[in-house]
Amino acid sequence: MPRFESDSDVRRLGEALAALRRQQGLSQAEAGQRAGMTSQGWGLYESGKRPGLFRPDVQRRLTLALDSTPEDLALQRGETAVVPEPRPTGMSSRDRDFVGAPNTTRRLQLSNDDLAPWAASGVILEYAPGRWPRRDQGCVIEMISGEFRVRVYERADDQALVVRGGPGGLSVEESIARTDVASVSAVTARHDQ
Repeated sequence: MPRFESDSDVRRLGEALAALRRQQGLSQAEAGQRAGMTSQGWGLYESGKRPGLFRPDVQRRLTLALDSTPEDLALQRGETAVVPEPRPTGMSSRDRDFVGAPNTTRRLQLSNDDLAPWAASGVILEYAPGRWPRRDQGCVIEMISGEFRVRVYERADDQALVVRGGPGGLSVEESIARTDVASVSAVTARHDQ
């Protein structure tokens, strides 16, 4: 990449950002709010009038607000994304290959302060479906009803899952019947805005 980008390069990258936003069905105000800026600030990036759009940290911040990645932005722009070599996902042994589950994560944005100070409203959590949490680790619980609960894992047995958090804060323990739980996933990252 050249050290100084041309106006047309910046404009095309801004147009790609706008296309990603529209694909998510977001207005500039909604996208800006997710990224912690005004709609005008977001609009300046889309029009190519705000410097820094080629910086990797800025691209990560903006695409994260769109539940996308910088690679998605490059593909939207029509560039060929650099795809890293696949990482081994398991262990190998002589003449045997033990492969783990695929490395997939999902994102969820908190809308309340039930887990403060561990995580506050607006924080985006990444979680790994199929990965069981450790004690004192955040977890995303999908209920049979379709509701999602974000809590801090304590322990579990064959009857119940014991977690902390919820409307009473982190000091309140909650016991959830295993029969009400569809899945439990470990939180692997928190992205503060």
